[in-house]
Amino acid sequence: MRWFEGSIPAAIAAAKERRCVFVVVITGSDDQSAQLMSGWETVSVSEAAQNCCVAIRLDAQSEACVQFSQIYPVVCIPSSFFIGENGVPLEVIAGSVTEDELQRRILRVTQMHTQQIEDAERADQTEAHGSEESLSVSLEEERASGHETPQLLDDRVERITKKLEERREQKKKAEEENELKKEMERRKMGKEMLDFKRQQEEEKTKRLLEERNREKAEERAARERVKQQIALDRADRAARYAQNQQDAAAARLAAQQTRENTRDAAQRERSAVARIQFRLPDGSSFTNQFPSETRLLEARQFAAQEVGNRYGQFSLATMFPRREFTAEDLEKSLLELDLAPSASIVLLPQSSRPSNTVVHSSAGGGVWAMLGSLLYPLLAVWRFISGFLFSSAPPPAAAQNQHVTNENGSSAAAEPKRDSVRKRVLEKRPEDFKKEGKIYRLRTQEDSEDDNNTWNGNSTQQM
Repeated sequence: MRWFEGSIPAAIAAAKERRCVFVVVITGSDDQSAQLMSGWETVSVSEAAQNCCVAIRLDAQSEACVQFSQIYPVVCIPSSFFIGENGVPLEVIAGSVTEDELQRRILRVTQMHTQQIEDAERADQTEAHGSEESLSVSLEEERASGHETPQLLDDRVERITKKLEERREQKKKAEEENELKKEMERRKMGKEMLDFKRQQEEEKTKRLLEERNREKAEERAARERVKQQIALDRADRAARYAQNQQDAAAARLAAQQTRENTRDAAQRERSAVARIQFRLPDGSSFTNQFPSETRLLEARQFAAQEVGNRYGQFSLATMFPRREFTAEDLEKSLLELDLAPSASIVLLPQSSRPSNTVVHSSAGGGVWAMLGSLLYPLLAVWRFISGFLFSSAPPPAAAQNQHVTNENGSSAAAEPKRDSVRKRVLEKRPEDFKKEGKIYRLRTQEDSEDDNNTWNGNSTQQM
């Protein structure tokens, strides 16, 4: 295809000079434009348009295309405009067409253009022939009159000339009116095309807006569904968590109840037997087991049998917590007194002494009692240490203790045989005198009750 290389005005002038159809092909960079150009470049289309068309190719983004679109609205790209001799588009091809369709369009436009040219020439010839006939008729009439003079002939020629000029003016005016009418039609068509294009743009914008609104509505609906799903998931997780917490709490409660039941059973099992340790005033002790339902009185009787009349009348007490049992407590069971499953009971001698206790007093007894009360803690510590250091060589008091034990043997023969614990307790300390360092002092009724306190191995005083 031979494309015109000049500008649009030069192409229009060449088309008028050659009396050909002016063709404007507007293309872009899309596939349809490439397909349209391939159709124009075929041999058959080139031969069909070679002698009847002046074709120019414009880029859709060029300035020439913008100027052309101001006169002939470009609805779509690619487009092909076939413009006749009077400037009116004979054919407009929107988009790409096949090679055969393009060739048929070119032939049809060529026929339309040829018909327009023939009609214009025929109209010019008819008008010229009519003018000549009118002029010849006028001349013949004048000749037929036979009375014409040169002046009249000149006047008649002048009138005929004026008539011809008037007809030419009328023809020119008619042509101008026709051109104006065609221009108005072209502008009207351009306006309609602009309105159509604007309507298409509005419809496109409306479709895009509707599509965007629909997408937004779908997004909102999707977000709402997601929010609802999240809320359902949270509620489900909260319900599962609450259920798990309830199950865990129930399991913990059941385990705790089981442990408590086991502990209570073990406690009851342990509490079925009360292991009582009786601590004597001299620091020694002995232990015995009683049924937990045994009364405290029976335990006291057992302690009385164990110690005999060594301490005379005594009462029972606990150190932790500090509590001295009364006569009412003696009728209660060990379990009721919280002495089961094990407890430590201290024997507290009363102020009265047994009959076999030797009591002597002197004028200086009060002074010695005061000094003994002050120095007793140190002496008790020394006694404890010396008990470990000199255990192999018992003091002379041991012989006296053995003598006292032998004297009491006849009276104890009637009693049942005691266990080895009682023998060790009775043989461990003297009962009628107390040791202060290397000095032994007889017990008296005036001794303070603080003298009944003993000292444990950890240097703590015990009642």
